Formats: sequence, C-alpha cells, structure tokens
Amino acid sequence: MKSTTFALRVSGTIFGIVALLHLARLITGVLILIAGFSLPVWVNIVGFLATCILCIWLWSITINTSSINET
Repeated sequence: MKSTTFALRVSGTIFGIVALLHLARLITGVLILIAGFSLPVWVNIVGFLATCILCIWLWSITINTSSINET
C-alpha cells in the first residue's frame, strides 16, 4: 500500500469517527456550552453531513486507486 493511500484511509477513518460523534450528539441531545453560549443542534447536522461526505469521498478514492493499481 502506498503512503498516499494509507494517509487517505487514515483521514477517511478520522472523518468517520468525527461523523459518529456528531451523530451521537444528535441522538443524545447533550448540551454543549462554548464561552457561556449553547451550541445549537443544527451545527451537528451540518457537521455530520460534511464529515460523512468527506469520509465516503476519501475511502472511495482509495478503493478506486487500489483497484486501478492492481491491474
């Protein structure tokens, strides 16, 4: 496995973990305070969608490049 493929897979995995954390906050409704202000839940909806898209995109790049390199 090339180092670029490995880096993309690690990055995709990290984005996946962050997406799961956003989803956990959406499900549990935990209150997050930043400098005395509560963080609205819609921020986690945007964060969840963005990190899911990045995770899927990075993993699809590595799957496509690994299948091309094998032939």
